[in-house]
Amino acid sequence: MPIKQITLRKVKMRLKNPFSTSFGTLQDKEFYIIEAIDYDGNHGYGESVAFTAPWYTEETTQTTVHMLEDFLIPILKENVINHPDDVFELFKPIRRNNMAKAAIEGAVWDLYAKRQNISLACALGGEKKQIDVGISIGIQPTMKELIHKIEHSLEEGYKRIKLKIKPGLDVELLREVRMYFPNIPIMADGNSAYSLEDIQHLKKLDDLHLMMIEQPLGHDDIVDHAKLQAVIKTPICLDESIHSLEDVKKAHELGSSKIINIKIGRVGGLSEAKRIHDFCYEYGIEVWCGGMLEAGVGRAHNIALTTLQGFVLPGDTAGSSNYWYEDIIKPEVIVEDGMIQVPDKAGIGYEINFKVLDKYTEWAKEYHFS
Repeated sequence: MPIKQITLRKVKMRLKNPFSTSFGTLQDKEFYIIEAIDYDGNHGYGESVAFTAPWYTEETTQTTVHMLEDFLIPILKENVINHPDDVFELFKPIRRNNMAKAAIEGAVWDLYAKRQNISLACALGGEKKQIDVGISIGIQPTMKELIHKIEHSLEEGYKRIKLKIKPGLDVELLREVRMYFPNIPIMADGNSAYSLEDIQHLKKLDDLHLMMIEQPLGHDDIVDHAKLQAVIKTPICLDESIHSLEDVKKAHELGSSKIINIKIGRVGGLSEAKRIHDFCYEYGIEVWCGGMLEAGVGRAHNIALTTLQGFVLPGDTAGSSNYWYEDIIKPEVIVEDGMIQVPDKAGIGYEINFKVLDKYTEWAKEYHFS
């Protein structure tokens, strides 16, 4: 699949509402749209997910463009690609920088699917025609605002609610939420804000019948999570600790969690995400697709991945209108009764809304392969 050109766009969009976690608050999202073009006029699109500060992983928007320009694009220029899986192998000598790798690999996957005239979901081996989705709600200024957001999300049909927590704003908050909503599926996301010293405190979550607690301990930890899972009933879901299939295998052997959150950017792209899914499906580990406040292109990639049969839990791919005043794809991602209909058009299944994309593009640069 010969690539003629890569186009890189720096984009900045404002979220409808600030999104707060234990790390901090985000209002403006900066990211890159990567466009891969072949000699037949096919265009594939990928989206970067790293934030401006390294509070989720070590990557940032600045490190992403550095890796793309100085390493990853040159690697693609110098090598023949027959299948998107080849990109994962070519990028192996580059340590980590998974979000930068995933951004450009995603564009290659979309291009590949369009060249084959099949949907990205089909190219990945997905079979679902619709997917269940949940929603992630950041830390709110008041309990009243949190309850209102949950009510609104339930009215829109979302299949589960994820709530961000942090020390001092966790057990009591969740108890109050449970008073209002005794039976809805709720998960709590600790974003690595706790330690083993908090075991007795975290045990209190067992009475709240949560679906899971996501990444309560260290962002790079697998061992301590195993110690915690051994003494609490609430299923632990690993997020930040999982960067590869090897991480999943180690976590499974140690008993560190019962659930894995698969994020395309965090694990280095769709190829590795699919391998993780396949392993978890074989060993009966539940998985779901996490979100990184993506715009439309990244959201479309998440939808395609979630069509794989092992994604049995609702993911974070909420509708575009929950986060953006206007999205860079058309039609925008729409959730009806807690479900998204999977597009069957070639590639990601959505068209780029260039009017909107141009509006939020700060700069663009082309890299020619010939």
